[in-house]
Amino acid sequence: MITRIDHIGIACRDLDASIEFYRKTYGFEVAHSEVNEEQGVREAMLRVNGTDDGGASYLQLLEPVRDDSAIAKYLEKHGEGVHHIAFGTPDVVATTEAATSTGVRALYGTPRCGTSNSSINFLHPKDCHGVLTELVQAAAPSASEHH
Repeated sequence: MITRIDHIGIACRDLDASIEFYRKTYGFEVAHSEVNEEQGVREAMLRVNGTDDGGASYLQLLEPVRDDSAIAKYLEKHGEGVHHIAFGTPDVVATTEAATSTGVRALYGTPRCGTSNSSINFLHPKDCHGVLTELVQAAAPSASEHH
């Protein structure tokens, strides 16, 4: 079940310059940043607004840290811009299975680790009308977050 637009992923060549553009132009601030070695990116999540399911919607700015990363290859072929849309779900496995049961291909056989230890999978853009689609299940809150 999809509960929200979790984020829109935007490929950029210079993360700091892109952050400054979104801060200056729209007033968006960085809610989280990290380097995801597995995905080969340095990223920043800019919070746009809260959502009915208690989560939020973000812009995810992605700068490659390796030439062989998917974002580096995307930038080389397409330049900067929207890379993917991500939908939030409480169960990434079930949502992936529901999509694949309709004939849509998942890029991974099992979920991988995404931003802030979330579980993610991607759906093939050729099966989604040209849109690379990510499914995101937020990590369970840790005991320290339960004050």
